[in-house]
Amino acid sequence: MARLSKKSRQEALHMLLAESPFYTDEELAEHFRVSIQTIRLDRLELGIPEVRERIKNVARQNHEEIKSLPLEEVVGELVDLQLDQSAISLLDITEEHIFSRTHVARGHHIFAQANSLAVAVIDADVVLTAAARIRYVRPVRLGERLVAKAVVRETQGEQSKVRVETHVQDELVFSGTFRVYRMPDFDAHASDKQEDI
Repeated sequence: MARLSKKSRQEALHMLLAESPFYTDEELAEHFRVSIQTIRLDRLELGIPEVRERIKNVARQNHEEIKSLPLEEVVGELVDLQLDQSAISLLDITEEHIFSRTHVARGHHIFAQANSLAVAVIDADVVLTAAARIRYVRPVRLGERLVAKAVVRETQGEQSKVRVETHVQDELVFSGTFRVYRMPDFDAHASDKQEDI
């Protein structure tokens, strides 16, 4: 991308963040080939908050109540939820997610984000994963932000097919198709009950 004039850059910045509010200042600086300080000044002039505040705003505007699991059991930060339609979560890869020698994210964290999102998007009290077909496209590294989007593709009876794609910026790094099962009339305390003999 060629260097833009300040006015053109600010217009492009405004449009980019309106479309995808999850970019960090560092990613924006790299995208526009300017310093991080320049991006911060542009944001201030445009009245655009920093990324954490933008994420909170998106979450407030688009958040429905999760039924299938407690919010704290969703891996990553849930920022959008339209039950039985779509959901988005973010996961910043930190030291706790990586192999110490390679600084590459452990696959089970990437899978867990996608799987918990596939369950959270379903409008039912109890949802279990019945099957998953997954593909890791490239290694994810320390410091990268995973943006996972789940879309409910079809529902037949008590089963739904949910497609999850995870990106780092605009690059696909993981994809999966999850078949999830809605359990009707599930009694969570059934295992605690004992029969009288």
